[in-house]
Amino acid sequence: MVKARKYVVKKYFKGLPKRDDFEIVEYELPPLKDGQFIVKAEWISVDPYLRAYNPFNAIPYDQFSFQIGNVVESKHADFPVGCKVVSHMGWCDYCLIDEKILKDESNKVYKLPDMGLPTELGVGALGMHGITAYFGFLEICKPNSGETVVVTGAAGAVGSIVGQIAKIKGCRVIGFVGSDEKVEWLEKELGFDKGINYKSKELSKALKEVAPTGIDCLFDNVGGELSTTIMSQMNKRGRVALCGCISIYNHEVSERPKTTSVLPYIVTKELKVEGFHVRNWYSPVNRWPEAISALVAWIKTGKIKAKSHVTEGFDKLFDALIGMLNGENFGKAVVKV
Repeated sequence: MVKARKYVVKKYFKGLPKRDDFEIVEYELPPLKDGQFIVKAEWISVDPYLRAYNPFNAIPYDQFSFQIGNVVESKHADFPVGCKVVSHMGWCDYCLIDEKILKDESNKVYKLPDMGLPTELGVGALGMHGITAYFGFLEICKPNSGETVVVTGAAGAVGSIVGQIAKIKGCRVIGFVGSDEKVEWLEKELGFDKGINYKSKELSKALKEVAPTGIDCLFDNVGGELSTTIMSQMNKRGRVALCGCISIYNHEVSERPKTTSVLPYIVTKELKVEGFHVRNWYSPVNRWPEAISALVAWIKTGKIKAKSHVTEGFDKLFDALIGMLNGENFGKAVVKV
């Protein structure tokens, strides 16, 4: 018998998640049957969507998220002992995967090939986040060389990759972040043309100064008044990819801050505004390998720098989540189990 631990969410979050919203449950995995295998977690991802999707799940529920683990026991020919597996099995140190889970497209279980890069990138730049950046930016924004691109949440797991892809495509890139340290990181390490600290600048004025001829593409992870301000300065027939709205995740619906309507800008500027989810490129046709292949090449040639913000310890998952929601991470927030 394998003894396992998992985080169970037992309360709906009110504002930022609290430690007592979770319970760590210990349990034993049953003996393996044919077609099953056991994975020991090595890296677990923490992301804004863990907060955003909390209200839509029946309490209690096992905390979901992507993880990378090693197969330690197996009765499945395609997943032998020793291979690394990416799954959406969440905050657990061991898990049992069977045919039902493998057929569940929402789980996305697949073997992680040896790409000659750090393993944790499999839940970051070479996982769901990099794939989100790749397809969301290239297929919705459809950038052209010489255009001006704005990225919100630009120091995060998705935004930092979007900005670098935009540079590869010959665009001028502006990133909004929450600290001067992140501004410096964008400009000096990632190659953004300009970073703006939205907490210390007058947004409309700062944006006009760095984008005097207007904005062609917006990749938005934040929402709120920041997004409205950016859309007000977009050029005719600009394109907007709506990936997230982290500015409201910690607010109850009735307490969400009011923002200026974006509708007049969408209509008068003829903007294309599209929300999306990365699963659109997984089913019915799985195009994730296409994105991973391109991202691997860009990372290996130095065109993309993929940074992981690492917290160590299974018992530190909650701390890592709160740190990420407070914007402490540079790049992808992961926990090394």
